[in-house]
Amino acid sequence: SQQSQVELLIGLMDELNIQKAILVGDSAGGTISMLTALQYPDRVQALILVDPAVFAGGAPGWIQPILRTPQMDHLGPLVARQIQTRGPKLIELAWHDPSRITPWILEGYKKPLQVENWDKALWYLTITSKESRLVDQLNQLTLPILVITGDDDRIVPTSQSIQLASELPNAILKVISRCGHVPHEECPNEFMQVVEGFLSSPLYLETQ
Repeated sequence: SQQSQVELLIGLMDELNIQKAILVGDSAGGTISMLTALQYPDRVQALILVDPAVFAGGAPGWIQPILRTPQMDHLGPLVARQIQTRGPKLIELAWHDPSRITPWILEGYKKPLQVENWDKALWYLTITSKESRLVDQLNQLTLPILVITGDDDRIVPTSQSIQLASELPNAILKVISRCGHVPHEECPNEFMQVVEGFLSSPLYLETQ
């Protein structure tokens, strides 16, 4: 669940003796980063949200009872395994220029599928997903925030990231041209320039 992911993140920080961190979250990870900042404001120094899935996401409430039936408990992992065949198309959708996806990069995306019971894990993550309700709490996120998006994000539309940045109290928006849903992978040099610019900006420095 989202709450379990928040607790896992804080547990990791505790294990590594990290009292306070800048959280970088991509897509659904952006949602978890924001929830962590709301629940543990003393542990989060700033947020870097990459194409965050805030205005949409999670299984609709009406379908949750169906997903939790014993029948779906058996069928669910089979459904999850479809990502083995559908995955490459989804990856292409995430990139502005799929021709830049090398065999080495593609193999990297497949690594999680080598973990034992990955299909069950993916299915359980799916059935516990729900709307984050972050939209009603945006004004509480007053820490420095950088919102990054590609100008050709076809998974979390670019317009949603632009809207999110406009509704956050202390946010900077950066749109990377000729880039898709994973700018840190497709456009790493531009991505790091944007991040470094944020960390040297008055918005960030004045809070330190």
